[in-house]
Amino acid sequence: MPIKIVTDSSITIEPELARELDITIVPLSVTIDGTMYSDDDLSFEDFMVKMAATRSLPKTSQPPVGVFAEVYENIATKDDEIISIHLTEALSGTVEAARQGGMLSGRDVTVIDSDFTDQAQKFQVVEAARLAKLGLSKNEILEKIKHIRESTELYIGFSTLENLVKGGRVSRMTGLFGSLLNVRVIGTLKDRELSTILRGRGNKTFYKWLEELTDHMSTSGRKIREIAISHAQGLEFSQKARDVLQKFVEKPISIMDTNTTIATHTGPGAWAIMIDYE
Repeated sequence: MPIKIVTDSSITIEPELARELDITIVPLSVTIDGTMYSDDDLSFEDFMVKMAATRSLPKTSQPPVGVFAEVYENIATKDDEIISIHLTEALSGTVEAARQGGMLSGRDVTVIDSDFTDQAQKFQVVEAARLAKLGLSKNEILEKIKHIRESTELYIGFSTLENLVKGGRVSRMTGLFGSLLNVRVIGTLKDRELSTILRGRGNKTFYKWLEELTDHMSTSGRKIREIAISHAQGLEFSQKARDVLQKFVEKPISIMDTNTTIATHTGPGAWAIMIDYE
C-alpha cells in the first residue's frame, strides 16, 4: 500500500490537487467573537469579512491530539506508514499535537516540521504524495522533502502591522509607529524565525523589493523548480509579482488566497512569495 500523507489546513493547496494525490488535511480552527469555526466551515472571503468586523483578533487553534489520533487510525492499518507534514513549530503547536496523536494512535507515523507554512509547506506535501503514489520508500521520500525544505525561500509582505500587534508579535509602539507612517514591511521565514528584511512607506516598498529580487535571481545562476504566490486581499501586487517572476520557471506560477490561520496574523493586504530552488 502507498504511504499515507497527512498535513494541516495551514497549507494552501488546490482542493482538486489534494484529492488527486490523496492528501489528508486536518483542519485547524479559528475563534471569532466567541464562536469557533473549523477551517472547513468558513470560506476565505467570509473569514476576511468577519475578521474586519471584529475588534478582537481571531484566535487560531491547532487540532486536538485526539483528532490527529483518530485521523491516523482511520486512514491506515498498523502495517501502513504515514508521513505527516505540518506548519512550523515557530507559529503553532500543531507539530507537537501531531506527534502525540501519532503515539496515541498506535500507527507508524513520522511527523515532519516543514519549517514553513502555506504553499512553501505545499511544496513538500505534494512531492511526498507524488513519490508515495510512485511507490518510493519512506526514507526516499523523507530525503527528497528534506532537500526541498532546505532549498525553499519564503518572503512575506505586510501592509499593516495591526494584526501582528494584536497577536503580540511586535510591540504596540512599533505597531502604532507603523500605522501612522503607512509602513510596509517585508520579512522572511528562515530557520523557523520570521525576520524583517525591509521596511518603508507605501506600496512602492514592495515594488522596489521586487526589482531587487528579480535582479538577484537573474544573476545568482540558481535553477528554480517552482514559484508560488499567496495573498490575503493583496491580489494587485501578487499579479505583478507573477508577471515579473514567471520568466524564471517553466511551471505556471499559482496565485492563491492564503488560509485563515495565516491571514489572522498577517492582516489584509499581505502576500507571500515562495521559491523552491532545485
